Amino acid sequence: MFEVPDDRKYLESHEWTTTDGDTVRIGITDFAQDELGDVVFVELPAEGDDIDAGEEFGVVESIKAVSDLYSPVSGTVSAVNEDLFDAPELVNEDPFGDGWMLEIDLSNPDELDGLLSPDEYREQTE
Repeated sequence: MFEVPDDRKYLESHEWTTTDGDTVRIGITDFAQDELGDVVFVELPAEGDDIDAGEEFGVVESIKAVSDLYSPVSGTVSAVNEDLFDAPELVNEDPFGDGWMLEIDLSNPDELDGLLSPDEYREQTE
């Protein structure tokens, strides 16, 4: 069974979100990192970039595959986890902690309502 924290919302494409005010932190799920295998490279946008919900924002490359990353929300990138550039394995080691990818200042908080609940995501991955 894969870890699916109850304090997050999820996309069907296996990204997770946590919210702190109008800022959303995004990463990939335990299920996604397991399916990818050992992550060897992460490509992320720059701070200040604008992103739309459902839009590709980066790429994760592993020993098995290259996978696009999709934004669950629209807004402006306010932080990027630069540790991943030198240590992409953090995505595998701690996908819900040190392996986070970016933070976005929300432009439309209502978009969070369209994301999967933890239970809905669990059902998808079973």
